[in-house]
Amino acid sequence: MFRDMGKLAAHQEDVLRAATASYLRDALETGEYVGWVALVTGTTSIIGGAGAQIRSILPRPRPGSDDLELGPEAIVLNVYVEPAWRRRGVADALMQAVLEGLATRGIRRIVLHASDEGRRLYERLG
Repeated sequence: MFRDMGKLAAHQEDVLRAATASYLRDALETGEYVGWVALVTGTTSIIGGAGAQIRSILPRPRPGSDDLELGPEAIVLNVYVEPAWRRRGVADALMQAVLEGLATRGIRRIVLHASDEGRRLYERLG
């Protein structure tokens, strides 16, 4: 994903892969990170994925309400679709799964940092 966005030098790939694997071993087990994958129907071929980091927040006023926002919140990360599968609804399906999965966990506040390529999808989803 970072390579495709032009944000990762070749010499950083192995280091990033190892650091990510180390983080995910713990974060997946504790539920700090949850992830979804898109598969080619009837196969185990992964064509895309998305994740969310669940994190605590400081209490704050909830906009437009007398309630407080107590968290947790989720930051959506690592939304990626293989180039050959883009513009076929895969990212939309992944994001729908992310939103539903976070809603079932009671998470009401979701944030993300959009790439230029993904911005239109996120704006459409609100």
